[in-house]
Amino acid sequence: MKLLEGKVAIVTGAARGIGKAIALKFASEGATVAFTDLNIDDNAKATEAEINAMGVVGKAYASNAASFEDTAKVVEQIKADFGRIDILVNNAGITRDGLMMRMSEQQWDMVINVNLKSAFNFIHAVTPIMMKQKGGSIINMSSVVGVSGNAGQCNYAASKAGMIGLAQSIAKELGSRGIRANAIAPGFIVTEMTKDLPTDIKEAWYKQIPLRRGGDSDEVAKVALFLASDLSSYVSGQVINVCGAMNC
Repeated sequence: MKLLEGKVAIVTGAARGIGKAIALKFASEGATVAFTDLNIDDNAKATEAEINAMGVVGKAYASNAASFEDTAKVVEQIKADFGRIDILVNNAGITRDGLMMRMSEQQWDMVINVNLKSAFNFIHAVTPIMMKQKGGSIINMSSVVGVSGNAGQCNYAASKAGMIGLAQSIAKELGSRGIRANAIAPGFIVTEMTKDLPTDIKEAWYKQIPLRRGGDSDEVAKVALFLASDLSSYVSGQVINVCGAMNC
């Protein structure tokens, strides 16, 4: 039997990058995968097709994760479509980098709303469903900069630190209902956004990483699979760094 057979998972922001890798990993282990993105573009359609080609159900939903109202509606629709929700991965995120003294209020608000408020929106919406089911796994995608901070990314670092505090608080609030909550803190992961960086910049990053390389999205997805499945049935309120010892 596959690790997630019979489970229904929501993955936010999963049309590409780490979110897509997680959605595909969950599907490969038998999960029905509902994933959201701001728009159903070619990337979202491609992810949906890849999931369905595995012989399981994958469905893309257009939703603004930063909107409380949109999130409530999309979670209600996913519940209506599939009957249950067992796993939530809060992956939706953006960056709007800049030094504090030059950062606009809009840059701050956009990052906090998309990265952190979206997680509140989805957790708020799925909690009654998981409580009724007496179980569930919530995974917040944080970052090593949420653990240690980073110059020029105070908005992003604050949002990712908030994801950790949120997961740990939810673990304490909902543990008695069989609901687990954890966070994953990736380090330098090679994605569509980072693979085209100049070689010298990437090499400078790699020198800071004891494993001397960037990670790939699938390596993050494997940790998400662990936290989503019963392999981690007694793991809750934790932060797992996936960073090649960069943040040790």
